[in-house]
Amino acid sequence: MFSMFAASLFAGEIEINGSYQGDNLYVQNPYAESGVGFCVFEVMVNGQTTTDEINSSSFEIDLTVFRFAIGEPVQVVIKYKEGCQPAVINPEVLAPRASFKTIDIAVNQDNLIWKTNHEAGSLPFIVEQYRWNKWVQVGSVNGKGVPGTHEYRIPVRMHSGENRFRVRQTDHNNKRQLSPEVVLEKNKPVVSIASMKVEDSLVFSEPTLYEIYDIQGRIVFKGYDDSVIVQGLERGDYYLNFDNQMSIFTKQ
Repeated sequence: MFSMFAASLFAGEIEINGSYQGDNLYVQNPYAESGVGFCVFEVMVNGQTTTDEINSSSFEIDLTVFRFAIGEPVQVVIKYKEGCQPAVINPEVLAPRASFKTIDIAVNQDNLIWKTNHEAGSLPFIVEQYRWNKWVQVGSVNGKGVPGTHEYRIPVRMHSGENRFRVRQTDHNNKRQLSPEVVLEKNKPVVSIASMKVEDSLVFSEPTLYEIYDIQGRIVFKGYDDSVIVQGLERGDYYLNFDNQMSIFTKQ
């Protein structure tokens, strides 16, 4: 998690919360309104007052002296005088980064389980399954984001035939980090549909993930069930994704 806010528009504090990424912060520091001295009068990092030289028009907040590990939580508080306001030039250096390494990833009893290290701040792990010729998000888990080895798990729904899963993170720079894929064959019956021409409901032979799109490619319904009420749809053809299949049905 990365956040930054000012306690007020005038005298007060700027607080930045994030995670250590190996970089320092830089602050623009105007003169105080009185004309005597500069705006900032104290800087605190994780509750400790720093020894940085703040009596200048710009200064560096040296985070290396705290010997933080990469990904360790950091809170910076900048206290300033009334009638002026400093500016942090590069607050994004405390934003989490997608940098995890996958130690192991597997499916066990319909749970996707993976182990990671080298996380650099808390970001969600997006769980994806390859269905219908695309990667589909099927869940998410918040990453711990701190040094060490961590294990995560999430229930997943299998379809008939070959199943492929992966996890990914995306950071504020839109950098994506992907795990290796895990692939396994599921020996279960292929889901079928009672009729491809319906008036009220689509009925599947067993519960399945599904997506319904109109002819313009706009999504109409999605979910997990053994039937879908389509009574309210206009007549015509619709694209249908279910199980590991792609098809078209007609609403009569």
